[in-house]
Amino acid sequence: MLSFRGIRRACPVSSRHLHLLHPHTALPSRLLASGQVLRTSIAPRSFSTSSYRQDVSATPDAPSAQDVEKVVREAKQRFRDTLPKDYLNEQEYALYERLYGPPLRETRPEDVGIPTHADMGRASLRPKDEGVLLRSLEDGGFEEVTYEIDGPNNIADTDTMSTSEDPGDASLQGLTQRPPTYVEAVARNQRELDALQKLAQDFEVAQKKQNEKEEADGSTSQDLVEEQDSTWPIEAEHEGFHREPGEVRRFHKYTLDGRFHGSPIEISLPREEFVGPIRELLDRTHFRHVSKAAEDAFGGPGLPTSPSTPEGLRSGRMGGVGLPPDQRKMTEIEADAFLAGYLPPSYASVACILREVRKRVGGDWIQSRLKRDQEGGLSVLDAGAGGAGLVAWEQVLNAEWQLLKERGEVKGSHPPGKKTVIAASDRLRNRLKSFLHDTTFLPRLPDYEHSGEMRGKHLDAGPEPQPRKSFDVIIASHLFLKETQDHYRQAVLNNLWNLLSKDGGILIVIEKAHPRGFEAVAHVRDTILKQFLLPQTGEPTVAPEDFNPAFHRELEPGHIVAPCTTQGSCPMYQEQGKSKGRKDYCHFSQRFVRPTFYSKILGNMADNQGDVEFSYVVVRRGVPKSSPMTGKEATERAVQGYEASDARPDMQTLPRMVLPPLKRKGHVTLDLCTPEGQIERWTVPKSFSKLAYHDARKSRWGDLWALGAKTRVARKVRVGNGADEKPRKVEITMDGGRMSAVEKNASRARQPKSRAAKYKDVLGEIIAAEEKEERIIEQQMDEEVEAELDEREGRPRGRRRGGNNR
Repeated sequence: MLSFRGIRRACPVSSRHLHLLHPHTALPSRLLASGQVLRTSIAPRSFSTSSYRQDVSATPDAPSAQDVEKVVREAKQRFRDTLPKDYLNEQEYALYERLYGPPLRETRPEDVGIPTHADMGRASLRPKDEGVLLRSLEDGGFEEVTYEIDGPNNIADTDTMSTSEDPGDASLQGLTQRPPTYVEAVARNQRELDALQKLAQDFEVAQKKQNEKEEADGSTSQDLVEEQDSTWPIEAEHEGFHREPGEVRRFHKYTLDGRFHGSPIEISLPREEFVGPIRELLDRTHFRHVSKAAEDAFGGPGLPTSPSTPEGLRSGRMGGVGLPPDQRKMTEIEADAFLAGYLPPSYASVACILREVRKRVGGDWIQSRLKRDQEGGLSVLDAGAGGAGLVAWEQVLNAEWQLLKERGEVKGSHPPGKKTVIAASDRLRNRLKSFLHDTTFLPRLPDYEHSGEMRGKHLDAGPEPQPRKSFDVIIASHLFLKETQDHYRQAVLNNLWNLLSKDGGILIVIEKAHPRGFEAVAHVRDTILKQFLLPQTGEPTVAPEDFNPAFHRELEPGHIVAPCTTQGSCPMYQEQGKSKGRKDYCHFSQRFVRPTFYSKILGNMADNQGDVEFSYVVVRRGVPKSSPMTGKEATERAVQGYEASDARPDMQTLPRMVLPPLKRKGHVTLDLCTPEGQIERWTVPKSFSKLAYHDARKSRWGDLWALGAKTRVARKVRVGNGADEKPRKVEITMDGGRMSAVEKNASRARQPKSRAAKYKDVLGEIIAAEEKEERIIEQQMDEEVEAELDEREGRPRGRRRGGNNR
């Protein structure tokens, strides 16, 4: 008979430990039935105590390809994207790099769960007359049930069974006296055991130092957490990777520096900071309702008016986004549709651009600001990305912060900074607050262009003028295309420029990838170069005696960071304004891993890879271009190539690929935008250079090219025809003493309407006015009913009823 003594929730192998065990080390049901058998079965004491390298050298035969692949795949399963020092030999590391790419860094104790399960195996010993069972719970966990074993026979049987497997192994007999540690429980072979034990020893050393520091100076636990990374030998970890990555060996270093996409090409959205909170918000509503609302808001199936345009609808409607974040009124379901259909592609485009800005500007700009101002940090304004830009900026900022923290130049768990986002709707703002912490929300852009200085004559102003807010980074996403008139776009640009910091502030303008979106970005770029920035020579275009503050703006130093390497006019935007039939326009693409909720809305659950195309320009204010080389000189030098050059070229003086490369047998053709401001077609044959030919075949759309070419020819750009480029022929007639003018071959929009067409337009206006009046009457009736219900239930009048109406 079994007499249960009680239930204890803490056990050596509990539910929080079982999910870390590898599938190949799953525990059989017979082992879960007895605690003593469990302790003797999973401990890897049968392995040799010699190191792995000694075992390999002692083996006369080389390991087979299957064995090498097995070791590599197990290393990837155990350590994920990291790798311990000297864990793989040369042959295994070459296969690892070919399958998974180079590891991100050396493995740390927290990567394998050692800090979380440090207390595993330290439980007190059980009495010999006590057994244990694991019972599954409804939530998927386990609880430990202890019972008493009656009579000495059962104990003898248990002891016999536990020692009969290998009576000569003293280590198994010793394991019956203590539970296994976490490292012993999860290790599958001797090599993993040695690596995990080394990580466990590093963790214990760091923990011991923390305890000694706490006893010495009375530091708080929060201080110890912040200084935890600095106590581990970070520099020694990086010294362990003496092997160069495969890409470094195969590609030229300037080719790698000029890449537009990272490795891997597709961007993974942050799960904890971005995807997880959005999924929790969307789980409150059935996805069919969200999908229907998203299609209504973003132009139908495929969401053509979202930041990502489907491939089959790129030549159709060329308007802006359908549901911008600065829209004041949003229903509950529209706010959910915005999270599901707008934020994922918006994050992918902003993250791609910020990565390019970080490469071209350099991490020193961010690191210097973080070291100089560790309390204020950098300020960023997300104007149009709906919060996705702030999440992407945090990824870049955290990367630079960790580099400074490893060198011991800064302290703290999080980098400082001020984040601001434009979100006009209260419903959208309440949702964004769930994952945008320490963020300021504004309903619209601050207008400094038309606001006076608050001092002197004003009653609520002091003697000194109030400082105006400025931002180090402004992400202006989809703000200009919705403005149909040029003077409206000029007003938005003036406002953004006044908000941008004069000390190296960066302005990022993003629009949809179609001719109208490119024209909006090109208009902004052309206006900044002509009205805001000094020419590359540094000489103002207006003489000092002719300068008039009423008509001229004082020009400042600055330059175009990306994607343009030319500081002159855009070769694809020679004529300003809208152009009909434009085929060639500057835009780029970024692939990203689509979340599940985004794939559901698109109706394609089988494919989780999405692409977003966009046109963009990045401008830096207050800092001139570093290279004094002119556009023609830079182009001539780039044609010769920097393959044998020891001096590193300025990446902003290299041509950029504006179209995917054309790969032919024996040669590769590259369509490049040169620093001279021309679109040229460069040919790189195999006879020109073996390395240049190899890198050209592996190049991608958007890369900077530094290895030269054998031939170059000008490429004709298909910019279409301007809206008013063709002459308009008008026929003037006299009919009954009245003069009338009729345009010949006029477009349908300019042709005079017939009587039936006019009647149809008037009828449509009457119907629209009636529908508007009916909506107003329905709204008034709803308000009266709500007011009557409030009076009956005793609530304050005017307060809306709570609850979810979905």
